[in-house]
Amino acid sequence: MLIYGCDPGFTGAVALYWTDTGKLEIHDMPVMKNPKGKAILNLHSLLDVFKNEADEKCMCIIEQVASRPGQNSSAVFRFGQGFGQLQMAVAANKLPVQYVTPAKWKKHFGLIGSDKNASRAIVMDRFPQESDLFKLAKHDGRAEAALLCLYAAENMVS
Repeated sequence: MLIYGCDPGFTGAVALYWTDTGKLEIHDMPVMKNPKGKAILNLHSLLDVFKNEADEKCMCIIEQVASRPGQNSSAVFRFGQGFGQLQMAVAANKLPVQYVTPAKWKKHFGLIGSDKNASRAIVMDRFPQESDLFKLAKHDGRAEAALLCLYAAENMVS
């Protein structure tokens, strides 16, 4: 089975994990700059990430996000807009989708709070052959997308 794991946000990522082979593929969230220089999702590239050309049995798991206290309304709007665009890319490719809260999947891996380095460490331990994909602190979105795949494989796939 092919599992797509989605860590939403402009610095997020989409991981593809094949449960039968253990293969992991990572795509940083495809972004570009709008005329004002702000990051926006490249919708055509995002749509391509979710193409299931081999027509494999698959599922998509998306982290169920919400606004946080202290965020300004403009940032929350842009984040929500990107989240909706991510959902639409999944829907346009007709992929079955499920959502999981950060608290739920992080508890499964023993993660406390938002320690991004701990997420990277777990993924590097579980995928040592792919550790170069997670070596920098800015790769936390990649790590969380991969962990979402593992969470789905261990809890949602029968």
